[in-house]
Amino acid sequence: MQRIAIIIFLFFLSYSFSQEETPNPLLTEDIEAQQKWVDSIYEGMTLKERVGQLFMVQAFSNKGYKHENEISALITKHHIGGVIYSKGGPTRQVKLDNNLQSLSKVPLLIGMDAEWGLSMRLDSTYAFPWNMTLGAISNNKLIEQTGYQIGEHCKRVGVHFNFAPVVDINTNPKNPIIGNRSFGEDKDNVTEKAAAFMKGMQAAGVLANAKHFPGHGDTDADSHKTLPTVNFNKQRIDSVELYPYRRLIKEGLSSVMVAHLNIPRLDIRNGLPTSLSKYVVTDLLKKELGFKGLIFTDALTMKGAADFIQPSVDGAATNKMDTGGEIDLMAFKAGNDVMLMSEDVAKGIEKISKAIEKGDITEERLAHSVKKILMAKYKVGLHNYSPLSIRGVHGDVKRIEDDVLYGKLLEEAITVLKNKNDILPLRNLETKKIAYVSLGDDNSSPFYSELKKYTKVHKISADNLGDLIEKLKNYNTVIVGFHKSNENPWKSYKFSNKELTWLYEIARTNMVILDVFARPYALMDIKSIENIEAIVMSYQNSNIAQQKSAQALFGAVGAKGKLPVSAGAYFSSDQGISYNSLNNLGYGLPEDVGMSSEKLLKLDSIANYAVKEQMTPGIQLLVARKGKVIYNKNFGYHTYNKKNKVDFDDVYDVASLTKVLATLPLVMELQEKNILSLNSKISRLLPEYRGTNKEDITLKQMLSHYARLRPWVPFYAKTLDTVTGKPLKKWYRNTKGKSYNVEVTDKLFMRKDYKDSINEIIKETELLSTLRYRYSDLPYYILKQYLEKYYNKGLDELVQDHFYQSIGANYTTYRPREKFSLKDIIPTEVDDYFRYQKVHGYVHDMGAAMQDGVGGHAGVFSNANDVAKLMQMYLQKGFYGGKRYFKTETLDEFTKCHYCHKDNRRGVGFDKPQLGDLGPTCGCISMTSFGHSGFTGTYAWADPEEEIVYVFLANRTYPKAGKNRLLRENIRTEIQRLIYEAIED
Repeated sequence: MQRIAIIIFLFFLSYSFSQEETPNPLLTEDIEAQQKWVDSIYEGMTLKERVGQLFMVQAFSNKGYKHENEISALITKHHIGGVIYSKGGPTRQVKLDNNLQSLSKVPLLIGMDAEWGLSMRLDSTYAFPWNMTLGAISNNKLIEQTGYQIGEHCKRVGVHFNFAPVVDINTNPKNPIIGNRSFGEDKDNVTEKAAAFMKGMQAAGVLANAKHFPGHGDTDADSHKTLPTVNFNKQRIDSVELYPYRRLIKEGLSSVMVAHLNIPRLDIRNGLPTSLSKYVVTDLLKKELGFKGLIFTDALTMKGAADFIQPSVDGAATNKMDTGGEIDLMAFKAGNDVMLMSEDVAKGIEKISKAIEKGDITEERLAHSVKKILMAKYKVGLHNYSPLSIRGVHGDVKRIEDDVLYGKLLEEAITVLKNKNDILPLRNLETKKIAYVSLGDDNSSPFYSELKKYTKVHKISADNLGDLIEKLKNYNTVIVGFHKSNENPWKSYKFSNKELTWLYEIARTNMVILDVFARPYALMDIKSIENIEAIVMSYQNSNIAQQKSAQALFGAVGAKGKLPVSAGAYFSSDQGISYNSLNNLGYGLPEDVGMSSEKLLKLDSIANYAVKEQMTPGIQLLVARKGKVIYNKNFGYHTYNKKNKVDFDDVYDVASLTKVLATLPLVMELQEKNILSLNSKISRLLPEYRGTNKEDITLKQMLSHYARLRPWVPFYAKTLDTVTGKPLKKWYRNTKGKSYNVEVTDKLFMRKDYKDSINEIIKETELLSTLRYRYSDLPYYILKQYLEKYYNKGLDELVQDHFYQSIGANYTTYRPREKFSLKDIIPTEVDDYFRYQKVHGYVHDMGAAMQDGVGGHAGVFSNANDVAKLMQMYLQKGFYGGKRYFKTETLDEFTKCHYCHKDNRRGVGFDKPQLGDLGPTCGCISMTSFGHSGFTGTYAWADPEEEIVYVFLANRTYPKAGKNRLLRENIRTEIQRLIYEAIED
């Protein structure tokens, strides 16, 4: 008998009016257990308890006890079947959910509008991109993952049904309620996206709800304010609006929400909302499409629903004073299973109950809907209900993996719509003078900050157009960002007439890249794009959207998106120009590249410890992996007076990093041109060395610190008074003059001919007695002399022209006072032995100072981001930003340890990991890695095997060089060790 009952039950569940078989999405794998539970609960209910299951009411977790008591009464007195949560917060919602569930005899089915995450009903902290943004993405696996992660969030706050995805085909740009909530206008694209979203969310255990049936995309009326009319015939609706429903139903769609629409050509009664139409709900959805899942009305309180009331069952008058419950009755008769947000639940239950008692509605009809509701409750686990944990809710719905996914989605969505002469991605930065102009009424600072990471970009603004155009004359490239509110998808997105005028005029006089951070329909206002060289659609104005779009402009990420809707005369659906990444550094999260954010927090502890213990006043710390900067933080202050915090734009004296950031790349360049080789002797480079003890030293030997050269020479010592220790007047003046023009520091100028004396001293210096590894600055004095002689140009000019400008190292320079304010330059020492003042904006190294601040071994100032660019270029075997600076074999040769067999770990110019227990690294790094350190506390290292770049900048020499505690306590190498411990892939 039990088996017969099961067969009958399954027949009932699978019953369909459709000729074509469709799945029942509410069935579980343990069908027998599900049947027993459903039958048991149903049989134990009274009529009114059964009818109560049909109602789902709106609840707010932020309205306090009075509201909670009202909902509680509906549960205890009227036995409602579910709740749809609206505004509040996740923790409050969990608490309310636990309270309400504890009152219900049968666990409540919980729904929520979370189309783009919990932020739709909570706040923007828990947001995923809007559907229109997702519609631009070709990779539907990412859409599936989005559905899955939104589903996880819903489950965490007790939600079983998410009223998503929206499957409306948005063919009307004036649609005020759908817009960004739609995946787009192409029915195939919408269907693919909706199916992927549904699949992901239901895999997470949250049931999907496709809305708004039969299709809400082509109306210009707001259904929250009126009853929109759609005048399409059955053929049009069948071929367009119903298209996604057919596939989703076949693939197991759990539920459908019927729209609040008037479609007179589908129903003979003009003005009847589709939620109340038997033809739409029963004949079309259930019979023709064969849908067996739950059917929800749209909110029955929406305007227009009460304007079309049938006579009540008992023939009573239907005036405004006596219509309570009539809408609910009509909705149920139409074929809906769940009455959403009824105006009067008590009267609705009463009306439906009386209709059943009088035979106007059969018991079988009631059982059909109530058992479907109970099946859904079983499927989401309510047969084994347990209260939700309150602890850690916020962390569970705002996870690092959600941020990672958000970033990936934006990277894939950003769409290039015009790209005249392939201006994008921006290359040849040495030729670009870039201005940024912000239009719109929302925040644009994340975009501007990200642009500045790639090259020099100036933000230009003016009160009137004339002044703006005048200021822009100094620039050959203008990026115009149009920023509109990202608060919700209904916010204004249009250009003002003034903004359009300004845009046209800027484009008439400048080369313009327009980047739109608003819905695509904003483009419809643009009447001419003739003078605009490039147009980019970034869809949203979130911080991540702005950052990713800036990265796309400079080629850190490629362009992949396709426009999901048509927008005016120039832009059509599926339009999008693709390009590949230029291998610039991008910016993202550790989990983007297989690292742990949590483990990297240990870096904070060590950096803070170093600052607290006064090993250095401040630190810039950066980690990149696989081409993305995933950790970039500042610690401490410029000095111990704690007036100026270290900022990203501050520049440090990088000391000996100059060797690999300035001199070495110029040497590698000449080696590739066959101007010199690693076997070139000093006497060949500089003929004046012929006949000296250094004439036969090769380039490879001296750059490997294996040439018996002395570590350093205190050149400044001979220019000081032997009694007072102060600079001799013979060599120095306090004011600049024709003969005294070498600016050693503020108001201290050295006699210019002493620079030649330095070279003579080096030439005549004795060699060390033993050939062994001995670090020396002298090779870089020699190479500076050679390079400047060969090019007849200063080393500072050479590195700018050959590398820094094109690579976008805007913060990297010799003599930083000429480029930056003192407030942006980190001081290095209070000198009491040579210059007798605070060294601020001048190179710390004495020998470099005596070369007018430009040394081959020291003198460069930079920030962590710029150092990382140059190290990344080395890591990528000489390629960066779409440009090949060096051949692969050149980097291989210079980063190779040529004298390891002689117990010398060094590469050619680059430092290498230790050969024994002690050395410059953590000892946990690959032997193919390379880098350098600097006397002021700086450190830069690259590892090709793990694709890691690590930069540590400090001014540990301030106020006194003293003991190098950063070195003694292994701060930099301990941080390096922790970086490697954070690798998880």
